[in-house]
Amino acid sequence: MPILAAALALAACNQAKSPDDVAKDVANAEQKAGTEVAKSEDRAQSALDKSADKVDDSLIHFSNDAAHQAYDVAVAKADGNRKVALASCESQSGDAQKACKDQAESAYKAARADAKASAEAAVQ
Repeated sequence: MPILAAALALAACNQAKSPDDVAKDVANAEQKAGTEVAKSEDRAQSALDKSADKVDDSLIHFSNDAAHQAYDVAVAKADGNRKVALASCESQSGDAQKACKDQAESAYKAARADAKASAEAAVQ
């Protein structure tokens, strides 16, 4: 008898459903699939937004670091130019030497101010 019951149960599994039942099953499957796709798209967008924020932060950090490094290089050049100019002033004497040194200091201060202004403009 158990073999007969098992055979009947197996035969019942492979029977066609009514068109209405199939339509309901298909509609349910489509709805579940649509919900799963929407959730997956939301998770993907959220992950991409987080990654984009990290990239934006990294780009800002990189730009700020580049501005600071450019400032440091500009100040080093200004320091070097000042030292060369002051050394050149030593070939003169009196008022000419003083004017030469004043001009070297003035050029140095202007170069530092330009470097600072450029760096501040570049920092985000």
